[in-house]
Amino acid sequence: MAAAEARGLCAGQQEDAAGVRGGVGDVDREDSKDCILEPLSLPESPGGCTASEGPPSVPCIFCEEHFPVAEQDKLLKHMIIEHKIVIADVKLVADFPRYILYWRKRFTEQPITDFCSVIRINSTAPFEEQDNYFLLCDVLPEDRILREELQKQRLKDILDQQQRERNDTSFHGVCMFCSEEFRGNRSVLLNHMAREHAFNIGLPDNIVNCTEFLCTLQKKLDSLQCLYCEKTFRDKNTLKDHMRKKQHRRINPKNRDYDRFYVINYLELGKSWEEVQSEDDRELLDLPEDDWSDWQEYPVCAVCLFCEKQEETIDKLYVHMKDTHEFDLLKIKSELGLNFYQQVKLVNFIRRQVHQRRCYGCHEKFKSKADLRAHMEEAKHTSLLPDRKTWDQLEYYFPTYENDTLLCTLSDSESDLTAQEHNENVPVIGEDTSKLCALKRSSVLNQLLLQECLEN
Repeated sequence: MAAAEARGLCAGQQEDAAGVRGGVGDVDREDSKDCILEPLSLPESPGGCTASEGPPSVPCIFCEEHFPVAEQDKLLKHMIIEHKIVIADVKLVADFPRYILYWRKRFTEQPITDFCSVIRINSTAPFEEQDNYFLLCDVLPEDRILREELQKQRLKDILDQQQRERNDTSFHGVCMFCSEEFRGNRSVLLNHMAREHAFNIGLPDNIVNCTEFLCTLQKKLDSLQCLYCEKTFRDKNTLKDHMRKKQHRRINPKNRDYDRFYVINYLELGKSWEEVQSEDDRELLDLPEDDWSDWQEYPVCAVCLFCEKQEETIDKLYVHMKDTHEFDLLKIKSELGLNFYQQVKLVNFIRRQVHQRRCYGCHEKFKSKADLRAHMEEAKHTSLLPDRKTWDQLEYYFPTYENDTLLCTLSDSESDLTAQEHNENVPVIGEDTSKLCALKRSSVLNQLLLQECLEN
């Protein structure tokens, strides 16, 4: 209806205009198609300027040829074939486009022989068959300074990006294994995957460009590719079973595509994380080191029993659990006289109860771990342990989480042994394993297991 009225309005306007013009010819019927009935919009780019076409490119040092940044090898090949110039140790150049642009400008100011070493090939051949190549390397002080400055700038940019991600509270991500959503800081999602799914890609503070890293890993899983061995499978269930059974819930350390997501790979020019970790410390051993009193050992971060808090040292973790959750593991160990293996059982018991969202003080089950934590702290149930026979069971020798670092930091000194264990001096005689079938039938372990079952 409105369209018909609009067409009628346009037709009336054309008739009026025709009457005014008088002797002018009739209005072309095609002009009616150009009527604008609503505002139009000009094409815009996100930044308010004209969008660039195609990927960013890098020019040749000598000519106007351009190559995409991702096709760096093609540019190097072009410069060798067409201009006979070789750039040494290209992989040590932190910012290749800026490096090329710098030398492109310098070569217009001075001859190339002022900067490059000349290499003559076929020197024994006739003169017309000889050829000169030019080598640009960090032997030249100007080139070395340029490379160092580019490395410093890249490191500064990486550290700035890392700090922004540390302080960012607007992160939103989804777990790759259980599809649970997380908001806030990136460390929440990374700690969840490490704790709940035994998938540890490193400490959050050691990772940069975390969102891109997670997207890269997610694309591999979506393409049914194992993250460790990088084999492709026919469906998700087969991939999931493979990664679980083969313990491939980790990334491939030999895949260099992941190096750009770890800060350690930006610290020293031309050194990867493997080279940094395998550096020879013989020079340090030659230095006089008499006083070791200020030595502080930093094991792999351990996770709290009740929340996802991680601490660099076990002492800090003990303080956190005591202050935040009113759970003093050292005091419990002392009061109950727990040895190393009993501590292991207790930790695994608590881990399993928290994982199952069940309060071990009143046996009530909750919908989420946050609700469980709030209940246990409000009811003071964190320190309300059940009877020893509840958790001092053989099944709790097995860890709830296979990467539970807390188990590795429990005290295993001789002082943990009870007085009775000190007084007992029972010799232990190894059983003969040459006849396994007979050993399985007569082993003393059968009696111990039977007695344990009867007592329970």
